[in-house]
Amino acid sequence: MFKFLKPLLVAGFVAATATLPVHAQAPAAAAAAPAPSAKTIAGDVQYELIGQWDVNRLNAILTTDTPKFAGVTVSYTPARTGVKLYRISYNSVVPEKGNKPIRASGLLALPDTAATTLPVVSYQHGTVYGRQEVPGFPEQSPETQLMIAQFAGQGYALIGADYFGMGISTEPEGYMVKASHQQACFDFLTAAKGVMTDLGRQSNKLYLAGWSQGGFVTMAFLEKLERSGVKVDGAATASAPLDLGAAMNGFLSFPRSYDAVWLNSIFILSAFAYENYYGVPGMARSLFNEPYYEVARKAYERQPFNPSDVPTDLHKLLKAEYFDPQYFADSAFGKLIAATQSYRWVIKSPVRNYYGETDEAISVGVGRMAQTYAEAQGAGNPMVHAVSTGKTTHRGTFATAVPQWKTWFDTGR
Repeated sequence: MFKFLKPLLVAGFVAATATLPVHAQAPAAAAAAPAPSAKTIAGDVQYELIGQWDVNRLNAILTTDTPKFAGVTVSYTPARTGVKLYRISYNSVVPEKGNKPIRASGLLALPDTAATTLPVVSYQHGTVYGRQEVPGFPEQSPETQLMIAQFAGQGYALIGADYFGMGISTEPEGYMVKASHQQACFDFLTAAKGVMTDLGRQSNKLYLAGWSQGGFVTMAFLEKLERSGVKVDGAATASAPLDLGAAMNGFLSFPRSYDAVWLNSIFILSAFAYENYYGVPGMARSLFNEPYYEVARKAYERQPFNPSDVPTDLHKLLKAEYFDPQYFADSAFGKLIAATQSYRWVIKSPVRNYYGETDEAISVGVGRMAQTYAEAQGAGNPMVHAVSTGKTTHRGTFATAVPQWKTWFDTGR
């Protein structure tokens, strides 16, 4: 969840933030209009071919690009087929805003083979700063590139929704807003399957996967799918903040010496997103110390700002009373944060939550929380397992987990 896709962090935000207009202003709004080549199906679903990546490019992602991005070298299964990439746009609704209509986007990556029946992996992306650093714009998303190379290049159909406020959406970002995340992914799954049918493909299995924020979204999506009676053959996460309240209490009350300097971004994005989506005027202003409110607002809205103006020290950024656990719990922000969890139900599908033992954002306790909860249910729910990737960082956990996801999806082991 808690990461950005550029290698250089300045005051907790990517140095590239200063070039924000490239990602977040007029181009994002303009992208909402369908390209002349887009095809319309089912009334509102549109798709267009946006790229074709050959085996050489996919293998370069696995052997060169991903190690640079993640900081670790991991052995992946080489791609055996090229892929075709389609951007899909579709209609959805915002549950927190009375089902307000919204236009959203996402990616469908299909192996360039003659196979007509394919297993589907729905990938839920992590936290990013640029509005187009998401699956629907794969050239800007290293994490999506890895998933394309490892899964679509091996015969899977890979899909990935751009969350509300990202991709082509012109709404404010719905960061860690659970029902909106569920709705975006659920409706995109329907849209993507419709496009697959139009392209002469069908699915026989459904897997879910997500890293970081996407790990939370993966579990939230699983919850909605199970409640809707949709069979899921497996759900895998890496560095998932399964309980945002537990994670934030750790950042505020029990910080670790190696906590990431960019944790400030979590508070900024969630505070403004919750104010917007849950309709709580003044929530963000109540959280941030006045000298930093305006720059925090610009960061959330993707307006140009100086990243060095955002303090990495949470005691400077946040008002002192929020470091009192009782005050935090009783505040409007704290109550919404406490409700932001995605593991407290009787899970029916096979789940594996991968966690890193030296992850600078997600503690071992948070990473293992679903299994701990499952174990607390009488004899224990055998469907849920936590898996260590060793002493890995936040990105390292993701890079290490991906080939293990694939082995599990391929073989069930």
